[in-house]
Amino acid sequence: MKLRLSALTPQIALLPTWLIVVFAYVGTVIWSIRISFSSSRMLPEGDFVGLKSYERLFSTQRWVVSVENVAIFGVIFIVGALVLGFFLAVMLDQRIKAESLFRTIFLYPYAMSFVVTGLAWQWILNPSLGLQQMMHNFGWTSFTFDWLARGDRAIYLVAFAGIWQASGLVMAILLAGLRGIDEDLWKAAKIDGIPTWRVYLHIVIPLLGGMFATALVLLAAAVVKVYDLVVAMTGGGPGISTEVPAKFVIDYLFDRQNIALATSASTVMFLAVLFVLGPILYRQYIHNNGRAA
Repeated sequence: MKLRLSALTPQIALLPTWLIVVFAYVGTVIWSIRISFSSSRMLPEGDFVGLKSYERLFSTQRWVVSVENVAIFGVIFIVGALVLGFFLAVMLDQRIKAESLFRTIFLYPYAMSFVVTGLAWQWILNPSLGLQQMMHNFGWTSFTFDWLARGDRAIYLVAFAGIWQASGLVMAILLAGLRGIDEDLWKAAKIDGIPTWRVYLHIVIPLLGGMFATALVLLAAAVVKVYDLVVAMTGGGPGISTEVPAKFVIDYLFDRQNIALATSASTVMFLAVLFVLGPILYRQYIHNNGRAA
C-alpha cells in the first residue's frame, strides 16, 4: 500500500497542472472552435451557422494577404535562422579566442522581445531617419533604401529582423550538439583525407538531426504567433502588405468585434500548426523513441 502511494505521489502533485492544461488550454481551444461555427459578433452566441464564417474568411482579401505574408516570412525566417545559426555554431566550435564574448553577443538579441527588435529595426531602416538618411548625410545623396515603405518588399525586412533575433538561439542549440560529437570522428576524417565541408554535410548535420528538429519547432511556433514584431516594425503596412494571421485575429477580436471571424482564423492557424508540426514531432519524439525501445 505504501509503495502504491509513493508511486502515485508524483501524479497527485501534477494533478493541478493537468487540470489547468485540460480546462484552461484544451477547453479554450474547443470553445474557440465551437464559437467559429456561430454568428458571434461583439459577444459569444450559442447558435450554429455552419461554415459561413470560414467562407467569409477565405473571401476576405486581408486574410488571403496575411496567409501569403506568413508563408513568405516563415520560409525566409526559418531557412535564414537555421543557416546563419549553423554557421555561427560552426565558427564558435573552432575554439576561437573570446568565445564566451562572441557567444553572448550572438545570443543577446534573443533576450530582447520582438517589440524591441521591431522598433530598433524600424529606426534603422526608416528612410527618413536611419540608414538611408545617414548615407545622405555622408554625401551619398543617390543612395536609396526605402524597402520598409514599399509594400512589395517590407515583409522581407520583417523576416530579416526576425532572423537577426532568432539565429542566436539556433546557434546555442546547434553548438551544444556540435560539442557532443566525438573528437575521434574528426581525427578519422583527417586520416582518411575527407574534406571538412563533406564531413559537415554527410556526417555532422545528420548527427544533429534532433537539434535541427528542436530548432525547427521553436522557429515554426514563432512564425505562427508572429505579431509584436510586425506591429512594432510596420503596423501591418504599408496598407496591408505586412499583415499576418495573428494580427488579423487580434484586430477582428478586439477592434472590429467579430468574434466568429477571429476564432475561425485562429482555428485555421491551429489546424495548420497540427498539419505541419504534427508529423515532425511524431517522427522525432514518438516514432524514434518507439524504435529505440
